Amino acid sequence: MYAWHVNHPGPLESSPLTFQSTPDPEPGLGEVLIAVSTCGVCRTDLHVSEGDLPVHRDGVTPGHEVVGTVSALGAGVTDLRVGDRVGLAWLHSTCGTCRYCRAGAENLCPASTYTGWDVNGGYAEYAIGQASFVYPLPDAYDDEHLAPLLCAGIIGYRALKRAGMHEDAHGWRLGLWGFGGSAHLAAQVAIAAGARVHVMTREPASRELALSLGAASAQDFTADPPEKLDGAVFFAPVGDHIPAVMRALDRGGVLATAGIYLTDIPTLHYEQDLFYEKEIRSVTSNTREDGREFLAFAQRHPLTVDTHPYPLDAAAQALADLKAGAFAGAAVLTV
Repeated sequence: MYAWHVNHPGPLESSPLTFQSTPDPEPGLGEVLIAVSTCGVCRTDLHVSEGDLPVHRDGVTPGHEVVGTVSALGAGVTDLRVGDRVGLAWLHSTCGTCRYCRAGAENLCPASTYTGWDVNGGYAEYAIGQASFVYPLPDAYDDEHLAPLLCAGIIGYRALKRAGMHEDAHGWRLGLWGFGGSAHLAAQVAIAAGARVHVMTREPASRELALSLGAASAQDFTADPPEKLDGAVFFAPVGDHIPAVMRALDRGGVLATAGIYLTDIPTLHYEQDLFYEKEIRSVTSNTREDGREFLAFAQRHPLTVDTHPYPLDAAAQALADLKAGAFAGAAVLTV
């Protein structure tokens, strides 16, 4: 098969990825082999390729928004069949026995592993998944538009929960900073739940997309939202803007930072930024229950998924375009 590998993590300009022929993987105990049809391009893939995230596996194949069909079953797999359409997401495995797993917080498992970081991912013709960690997929979407749901959608959904959103969010005032693959899906979830959503993003095309999806307002990334906020989700990796977001929160407001990577946050001033029971929370991966909840929501409330397809052999260009902010929405590799 052909697959991309991060052989020399560094700036994209230094060509850290190579596209090469490699042996087809074989599923082991409890695993399935997935013939990849599409794979979303996530900012985390960019961080892995450029070395912002430390290398966990030499020459790893990125990609963790994988849609495909089961091609072969490993020993012990009984609940999937060859030909099933499945999704492979960021969380590859957990130990299942630690205090976090037992408490329903498997996203905090110290032994957790991740697709496209610890194990090879979906920038390839085939990928391996743990059978108990792959998802059945809603039938309301084709493969191209499903792929971004598997990380951008799931992580955005968890971020909304961390920011304090409930199923009935009528009257809840939400701010989103950054409006890429994850935010444009999270906005639709919040709007469907009744929230009033304000978007702050640098790109004019992203502001137009936000308004077309039902956002109450869209302005530049550094602008203040037009009203105080009950919740906020920060999707950008730029920590120096966090104090301004905290000042945009109303009393009792909660900020969730949704990225796996964030530059350092400047000093927060207690009275201005944190008093009146404001909170700042990080988002770490997701649980499988988050994924199941979100995909069920996406079946009940069809989402507009803004995709920009690239052929598999153009993955490096897709990452470069993501880095440059060349598109709103999400890039998707087609195999």
